[in-house]
Amino acid sequence: MFGGHGFYIDDLFVAVAGDEQLYLKVNDDTRPRFEAAGCGPFVFEAKDGQKFVLGFWSAPDEALESPMLMQPWARLAMQAALQARNAKKPSPRPAKAAAKKAAARKPGAPAARKKPA
Repeated sequence: MFGGHGFYIDDLFVAVAGDEQLYLKVNDDTRPRFEAAGCGPFVFEAKDGQKFVLGFWSAPDEALESPMLMQPWARLAMQAALQARNAKKPSPRPAKAAAKKAAARKPGAPAARKKPA
């Protein structure tokens, strides 16, 4: 893909390392903090010369040397990864509505069938 390494926490993709730099996952909510800290986006160039900007920004230099200073940035990356994962999941509401409907039927009653169009 880009010749770097991806970092996961459980099943969440939270960081990328490439070109000797660590980049943390961002989204619209967390990106302003990275911008304010002077961080920059992860950009890579494909073989065809096309440039891609991904949803990862560099970590602040001072945070790279201190676990204590890195912790809030890592939490922002986790927040962005969790929000991205949750945005991809379908809403559980339709399944709950179907379960309620099934529970409301009298025991032994057949389920309602849709008429063919």
